[in-house]
Amino acid sequence: MKIYNTMSRKKEQFKPMNDQRVKLFVCGPTVYDDAHIGHGRTYISFDMIKRYLEYKGYSVFYLQNVTDIDDKIINRSAEVDADPEVLARKFEKRYQEDMEALGVNGVNLFARATDHVPEIISQIETLIEKGFAYETSTGVYFDEAKFENFGKLSRRNLEDLNVHRVNIDQTKKNPGDFALWKKRDEEPLWDSPWGTGRPGWHIEDTAITEEYFGPQYDIHGGGLDLIFPHHEAEIAQMEAASGKSPMVRYWMHTGFLNVSGEKMSKSLGNFITIRDLLEDHDPQVFRFFVLSTHYRSPIDFSEKTLDQAAKSLKRIQKTVEKLNELLDSSAGNDDDYFSGLLKDYRIKFLESMDNDFNTPEALAHIFNFVKELNKAFEDKTPSEKVLKDIISFFNEFGEIMGFDLAVKSNDGDISGELLDIIKDVRQKLREKKEWALSDDIRGRLNDLGIDVED
Repeated sequence: MKIYNTMSRKKEQFKPMNDQRVKLFVCGPTVYDDAHIGHGRTYISFDMIKRYLEYKGYSVFYLQNVTDIDDKIINRSAEVDADPEVLARKFEKRYQEDMEALGVNGVNLFARATDHVPEIISQIETLIEKGFAYETSTGVYFDEAKFENFGKLSRRNLEDLNVHRVNIDQTKKNPGDFALWKKRDEEPLWDSPWGTGRPGWHIEDTAITEEYFGPQYDIHGGGLDLIFPHHEAEIAQMEAASGKSPMVRYWMHTGFLNVSGEKMSKSLGNFITIRDLLEDHDPQVFRFFVLSTHYRSPIDFSEKTLDQAAKSLKRIQKTVEKLNELLDSSAGNDDDYFSGLLKDYRIKFLESMDNDFNTPEALAHIFNFVKELNKAFEDKTPSEKVLKDIISFFNEFGEIMGFDLAVKSNDGDISGELLDIIKDVRQKLREKKEWALSDDIRGRLNDLGIDVED
């Protein structure tokens, strides 16, 4: 199995530090608001990765931090006149509910920053003792100039990074030195050797991973936007404190999610929370949409792509349903043909997954398998044993991807498919500029309570 390593910019053979035990850390949420579909994209991807590693026989310890103390939380709590801790707990709970709805249930431990302040203070003390950090009147800072090869993950150098710095704290030695501890006298705050205050953002991750994984572990994941400065800061902190390198064997990053070709943002009015999404859409469909694109590639969200995902998922589900129906009456003897088909597509599917979790390619093989099966069923039938083998493979596929393939159509209800046909016909009428007839169809659909917008 090969994994693309952001550090080396190439695919590398996967070999964990312990042959059977994989330590996986993914940056978790800052709990000041509801999670959005970009978060969903990242966490669905790493949930799939964990599932596949376990399918391959590894025992995986999946750790996520929860940033429950941060300037964003404090600012939001002031806006809504709420206690920061109460606000953080509220959105932490909502985040975990959203993940459960999306089938993201593989995280073994959520570690709150506020539960690990002693570990954070201890790591800062180590960095000061080793000469990598210093105290000023505003806080404790990491001295980037003292860490050789700072910027090696993003492949940036300090000179380029510091040219564009703005609002520089004049107490710092270098413009890019980042905060490990922020001195504060307003709540929430903690006691420390440097006075009251609270942790910086970057230090919580390395303090938490060192506590549970030690100074080195297998996989660190997150979105592309975290490479700089967050992940660069983590590398500098942990490798400086421990004296060991590399901190992580494999760095994995998910691509950006856009909405209808544009960056998602509240200012553009295209910001979609997971909760908003699930009011109108099946979480399984969104999961299928996410995994239809490679985790490292950019992904474009739209109603059209979501509709296509729904159709594709239903196609597989209907095939599984048909297989189960055949199981009740199968007495065929075309086992050699079907066994060969199963073996061929199983190998192709696993080869794609072994190639840096190439889910779109793996799904393409599943669709080709479905096509071959449905064609073969016209004049061939396998035995009960081979049917069970095929169903077992689909169950494995569903477990790896996190899809529920047991979902059946509602007692022959094809209203959704009929509506799609009506919409397609109406679109063709519009392309031919037959406006009156297309408007008549829209009006009649509206009368049925079905809103159509052009």
